Amino acid sequence: MGEVDPAFIQDLEHRPKLSINEAEGIPLIDLSVLNSPDAVSDPSTLQSLVSEIGDACKNWGFFQVINHGVPLEIRQKLEQASRKFFAQPLEERLKISKDEGKVLGYYDAEHTKNVRDWREVFDFAVHNPIRVPASTQPDDKAVAEWHNQWPEYPPKLREDCEEYVEELEKLSYKLMELIALSLGLPADRFNGFFKDQTSYGRLNHYAPCPGPDLALGLGRHKDSGALTIVAQDDVGGLEVKRKSDGEWIRVKPTPDAFIINVGDIMQVWSNETYESVEHRVTVNSERERFSIPFFFHPSHYTMVKPLEELTSEKNPPRYRPYNWGKFLITRKGGNFKKLDVENIQISHFRI
Repeated sequence: MGEVDPAFIQDLEHRPKLSINEAEGIPLIDLSVLNSPDAVSDPSTLQSLVSEIGDACKNWGFFQVINHGVPLEIRQKLEQASRKFFAQPLEERLKISKDEGKVLGYYDAEHTKNVRDWREVFDFAVHNPIRVPASTQPDDKAVAEWHNQWPEYPPKLREDCEEYVEELEKLSYKLMELIALSLGLPADRFNGFFKDQTSYGRLNHYAPCPGPDLALGLGRHKDSGALTIVAQDDVGGLEVKRKSDGEWIRVKPTPDAFIINVGDIMQVWSNETYESVEHRVTVNSERERFSIPFFFHPSHYTMVKPLEELTSEKNPPRYRPYNWGKFLITRKGGNFKKLDVENIQISHFRI
């Protein structure tokens, strides 16, 4: 079977159980009403969808969507291209390696909670380049740019990635509008935050692991952005920490569905009406697994803070404002090396 390098081994309390709990899956929500004329003529059909989204955000922080309007062939093309990219010899993949200077590209040594993840990734900007602060210093107003790096093979990877994220961006705005309505806000309340968005897409590859009881494909974590949309294959491995009892629940693969989760920014904007939930990815010893997450992130100059409409004397703001770009580059730095302390978290800004 081979051995697992100690860098990948999780502490005892964080090691995955090999028995899978799929007892109660995350909510599955049908978005077909968004593409139907009835939604305009009959507000109650839209209201019912908004309630479903609100309940899922409140009770789980996660849900799956079907009939979402993203053409299946666009997703399938990128899934095939991703398989081809990761099947290349390592030296080919390493030609577009990312590091602290080049934040987008290929990488196989990412750390989560200071333990190495059993996976390799390829990251690319939705709008190239991504503009971010040049340093973590609060008074430094200089801006840097993160540029995409594209491999020679597969030749159409760039085109497939760009076509895919264009569709996912449209879906993100639709979902953000539904979430806004579920919070009693105008549908377009969040749109302005994404003018110069820092969103990016990622191709994930999890190779078979000789010690699936010792390592994780991706260690337990919460997403720092506003919204994440994941396409996973039929192998499965994503687990969500159920809010009601803290149990890890496997997200069952649903054909042509996307998995959605609200991130830390939404937790702050909603003043904890909705919570960003811990999740992780397990690996197995037989089958490789592929997934494609899309991270919907606001402009770097966004000051993230609870929305005024959702705070009051009885429900005061629970977070101090923080600059999203500074937060993002601090967090990214921790992905490349093992830190002596916990990486930056929104809890550091909690009042």
